[in-house]
Parts: sequence; C-alpha cells; structure tokens
Amino acid sequence: MKTGFVNYLSVTLCVLGLTLVGCDSGTEQGTKSFDEAAPEDVTMQEHDHPSEGPHHGSLIELGKEAYHGELVHDEKSGAITIYILDGAAKAGVPIAAESVLINVKHDGKGQQFTLAATPEQGNPEGKSSKFATEDKALGELLHEQGTTARLVLEIDGKSFSGEIDAHDHDHDHDEKHAH
Repeated sequence: MKTGFVNYLSVTLCVLGLTLVGCDSGTEQGTKSFDEAAPEDVTMQEHDHPSEGPHHGSLIELGKEAYHGELVHDEKSGAITIYILDGAAKAGVPIAAESVLINVKHDGKGQQFTLAATPEQGNPEGKSSKFATEDKALGELLHEQGTTARLVLEIDGKSFSGEIDAHDHDHDHDEKHAH
C-alpha cells in the first residue's frame, strides 16, 4: 500500500513539475503577462456610459442599464420631465403607460408625484417616451439636502425603479450653477 501511495505521489509531482516547466509565460517571445504589462499595454473594456442624456438631463439607471430615465428640470416653469431611454441612454423608448411615479422621501416623510404621459412626435399611438409634471414642489424637494427620490415605472409588464440623484440633476437653461 505504501508503494501505491509513493507511486501516486511521484506521478503527481512529475506532472506538476512538467506543467510548471512547460507553461512558459511567453515573455521570451515578446509577450507580457498581465502583471508585467505597462498600463498602456493593458486594454480594459470600459462600458460606454454617457454622463447626461440627449436632452442634457441627468440619467437614472433602470434594471441594470436595460433602460434609462433622463430627468430634466425647467427652473423657469418648475416643470420636471422624464424621458425613457434605451440601455445606451441615446434613443427614446415609448412605453404603454399613462404615467410614471417619482417617490420622494424628505424629513422622514414620503411623497409621491405622478408625471403624465406627454407623447412626443413619432411615438406610437398609446405609447409615450416622455412624462412630465408642472408641480413645482417636486423640483424644490429635489434641491433640498436630505432628499432621496426614486423613479418607478412599468415597461412591458415588468416593474423598474431607479434612484434619482436628487442634488445632481441638470436643468433646462443656459446657466450652469452648483448646488
């Protein structure tokens, strides 16, 4: 029985030794391992994610980027508009919904805002890629510290929810300002 174990151990060590010797990292042929490569030699595939939507609004990720919402705030009128976009956040996606919701929490209190469908030209009958509200209270709440907000909607029978960065949404005007 000891002989069998010794033979097994010898074969295992021999295979391991051949594997280590036989596995050349390729450095002699001019290739580099990942650890040896300089940063410019290593190409990482980055996800092309725009920083703003096509209407210059802030993006809201929906369903691990299956879709995006784009929030645009017109400070003059107080209107908040949400555009429903594809996974690349470039093209509008008309959905069969009469409205979408924004749930806001501030000072421990919850409030819900309904944004009605306002179909854009070219949206199919009964579908919209644009939703809006004229309720100035929503825009004011989104500016306040301590506010959290989520966009809630349904696309093709599936519920989606995405966090709205309440203090980093863009506005529909030419001035740039920090808040």
